[in-house]
Amino acid sequence: MEETNNVEKKQQLSMEGLKKYEEELLYLKGQRREEIAKKIKEAREQGDLSENAEYDAAKDEQRDIELRIEQIENILKNSEVVDKADLKKGTIGVGSHVKILDVKANEEIEYDIVGATEANSLSGKISNESPLGSALLGKKKGDEVEVKLARGSLKVQVLKVS
Repeated sequence: MEETNNVEKKQQLSMEGLKKYEEELLYLKGQRREEIAKKIKEAREQGDLSENAEYDAAKDEQRDIELRIEQIENILKNSEVVDKADLKKGTIGVGSHVKILDVKANEEIEYDIVGATEANSLSGKISNESPLGSALLGKKKGDEVEVKLARGSLKVQVLKVS
């Protein structure tokens, strides 16, 4: 009989990401819950709830906040924090800030390597699980990496790791 492994793989999270999620969770559980409770109370005082748009909107907002709280709690429960101090100096890992050179385009780009839940390419945060992010892990200044992408390949050189 084959055993199945139901243990989920822990997502990596930078120290900065951990703090961001903890702050958001505190805000949602405290101030936002209080604000919504007040809105619901005020809407109830207006009388008939069956045609009360303010009440419905407040209840929808309450549901959204509770879903976000649950989402953040799951992220925190299923994550392991990667401390930048644990990385070998000059080696790329989760929490590293890197400057790379796109060899073909001769263009310098800077990224923060973060866990998948923190990734936001518009803010320069790429996941350690993305093709480029995973190819850069463990590399050092001067290393060259070729990454296979859906539309070809990308060759980059590591210029700086911090």
